[in-house]
Amino acid sequence: MSKYNNIKTIIHGIKFDSKKEGARFLELKQLERIGEIYALETQPRFDFKINGFLLCYYKADFKYTTLNGDEIVEDVKGVKTAMYRLKKKMMKAFHGIEVYET
Repeated sequence: MSKYNNIKTIIHGIKFDSKKEGARFLELKQLERIGEIYALETQPRFDFKINGFLLCYYKADFKYTTLNGDEIVEDVKGVKTAMYRLKKKMMKAFHGIEVYET
């Protein structure tokens, strides 16, 4: 049993932390197939560096581009931990990226 009662799942050879995340992947793949989004990535990593020193990193669930060219970084959330809330703020401060939650 996992800490947050999620069930890890594998879809198309990709391991997801929860069934909810796997289901969202299938939705995004469908949107990509019909041309609503493109450049779908799973688990993209974003580093937080100061003066060349790696403080830590954030691994999002998905990154994709919309038809109007907006890059979206998305996280499927069940439990918003203190660490997640901090890293979400760091994404905005370090990279100017707003993390969308589904």
